[in-house]
Amino acid sequence: MTYDNQASLYTFSGTIERITYYNDENGYSVLRVVPDKKRSKGMKDKTARDGTVTVVGSMPEMHDGESAEFTGTWVEDSRYGTQMRVQTVTPIAPNSLEGIKRYLSSGIVKGIGPATAEKIVKHFGMETIDVLNKTPQRIHEVGIKTNLADDLIVAWEENIAVRQTMIFLQQYNVSARMATKIQAVYGSETINRVKENPYALADEVFGIGFIKADQIARSMGLAMDAPERLRAGLIYTLNQLANDGHTYAPRDFLMEESIKLLSTDNRDNIENEIDTQISKRALKNEKLTDENGEVIDAIYLPGFHRAEKQSTKRLLNMVNTPSEMTGNSAEIEWGEFLGELAEDNELELTDQQQSAVKAALLRKVSVLTGGPGTGKTTTLRMVIAALEAEGYRFALASPTGRAAKRLSEATGEDAYTIHRLLGYSPMEGFQLNEESPLKVDMLIVDEASMIDLMLFHHMLKALLPETHLMLVGDIDQLPSVGAGNVLRDVIDSGVAHVTRLNLIFRQSEDSHIILNAHRVNEGEAPFMDNKSQDFFFFREDDPARAAELVVDVVKNRIPNKFGFDPMKDVQVIAPMYRGPSGVTALNEALQAALNGDDRKAQQVLGGKTFRKGDKVMQTRNNYEKDIFNGDIGTILNIDYVEKQVEVQFEDRWVTYTFSDAEDLMHAYCISTHRSQGSEYSVVVLPLMTQFYMMLQRNLLYTAITRAKKLVVMVGNRRAVYMAVQNNKVADRYSGLIQRLRIE
Repeated sequence: MTYDNQASLYTFSGTIERITYYNDENGYSVLRVVPDKKRSKGMKDKTARDGTVTVVGSMPEMHDGESAEFTGTWVEDSRYGTQMRVQTVTPIAPNSLEGIKRYLSSGIVKGIGPATAEKIVKHFGMETIDVLNKTPQRIHEVGIKTNLADDLIVAWEENIAVRQTMIFLQQYNVSARMATKIQAVYGSETINRVKENPYALADEVFGIGFIKADQIARSMGLAMDAPERLRAGLIYTLNQLANDGHTYAPRDFLMEESIKLLSTDNRDNIENEIDTQISKRALKNEKLTDENGEVIDAIYLPGFHRAEKQSTKRLLNMVNTPSEMTGNSAEIEWGEFLGELAEDNELELTDQQQSAVKAALLRKVSVLTGGPGTGKTTTLRMVIAALEAEGYRFALASPTGRAAKRLSEATGEDAYTIHRLLGYSPMEGFQLNEESPLKVDMLIVDEASMIDLMLFHHMLKALLPETHLMLVGDIDQLPSVGAGNVLRDVIDSGVAHVTRLNLIFRQSEDSHIILNAHRVNEGEAPFMDNKSQDFFFFREDDPARAAELVVDVVKNRIPNKFGFDPMKDVQVIAPMYRGPSGVTALNEALQAALNGDDRKAQQVLGGKTFRKGDKVMQTRNNYEKDIFNGDIGTILNIDYVEKQVEVQFEDRWVTYTFSDAEDLMHAYCISTHRSQGSEYSVVVLPLMTQFYMMLQRNLLYTAITRAKKLVVMVGNRRAVYMAVQNNKVADRYSGLIQRLRIE
């Protein structure tokens, strides 16, 4: 045993007696190791009665009988006693015939048990490991089955590559789980690729961002002002800004954000790197004029620059291209036509609604917007009735599967996600495009506030210039999660006919959901007197006690008073992830309260315990599984043998491998952004002043409008007032509106 005074690290070598626990999702292991007496002196006080040492931590997958060198710190666990918390593990080739036999039969190759291992070792003796490493084809000399020998050769080579990768990466504090991902992308080239440019990890390996890549690079000795580092920092900064909704960054703003990220004050280096990347076409820049007449040097990632320019060109071409529908609709006697439609559908239309129906057929691009209960669905149904009466082809779509399902239910027509309508597949992209367009006379898109720039671009590419486009959505809700401000930019640019419905129809005297949603939207506090039958406020100023109250409301009060199922009908929506009453903490508390039986099948994935019966949400679009960001389901089963999680969603069940399951999060509580496009029978909203950074009017408005039957707010009144009074919508850098206005 050796001891490092400065780092308090111990190193010893030994043979693995048994694997007590191994989590292949993150590499966390608990090993019982027999120390090598010759190379590990002074271990007597660290060993258990059976002569083994307990080693814990994330490490490459090990096998019984394998020898290794372990470096880490000793800890005293109150329950399990003395343990080494390992930092690095270096496998050592077995140095005895018994050790070699035990290692070969440890499961490294399926089908090789003690008998076959005995044959191999008997033939090669102490040279067995050397033969496998250098001349593995000699295994055929042993006389074992050909396929078994071939499997051993392949498995051994793969095992060596994986081990070398794990050992190489662990010195840079890369977890076993992340190392496995890197290995899956680069294979046998992993070490060379990482040494060549560690920042490529951020671009090419999902789940590794600039921060982790930078840690690896800095550990490898790469200079602070290395061009690779500056380039990666600029790209990362622009991607982060895109995650915040921006399609570009003004040069000065990009400089400031990059300086913060890179922890450097050398502006000249960053300035020069921006120009270098522009010259290499890795970045794009363009002079834009804002609404105040000031010229902005806008820096884009190429994809967003192309999407903005092409979207502008295609939308304006659509606006200026006549269609058969516009010509024929000009001949319609609209008063008589709409009167007959309304009578046939047993509806009455306001002047605003009639205007919206006419605009859809007379204008190439139209927008229908308005809050809950203002008649958007009724108007949309009348547009569809008009199209059917005139014999026009149309398609209905929404950005998400949940919204598409609601659209289909509301109209009685087939509706699709935009991706599905355009035939998207991960391998081939969008099947419908400018070369193979969508053959309809009108495309109607609901929940259009959720459309980001990239999706808008692909959608426009699939539309013929003669096609009509109708965008339907609530402009006062939160903007799209992705970059861009499409619906607002289209409205404010003046290229579309815009109808904003403002007369509330759907509201009963004892209902306050719609009333309070509109009050919030108009800058007034919602009624919090608990005199209605569907809107309640429970005051609690302490965040921890508020969280407890939320759990009680969900588990006991709502089911007891209204009969709603806390798992199926109730959705908790919080403004932020952090804090005692944030998304993360409430998910833990609600899981414990609603599904806390730890005797059920469960598995730790991504540091969180997922249990059979848990309510979970898909966190990104997965077109191979046909499951989308925001879809909510229930875990039906956890299969430890196949290492899979089975989840029942509304209309189907989906199987995830343990590694795929990183796309899942607990969904007892979700963020307001993740609730967009959905409706729930009951919404519970924790609102605390500690959420001040996210307390905005459109956020509160969006959360309230998710509820169909009941809203319960828990928190303090001041937080509600703060949200209502804060009408500052976060500005997004988007060039679409300037382009639409100018061109």
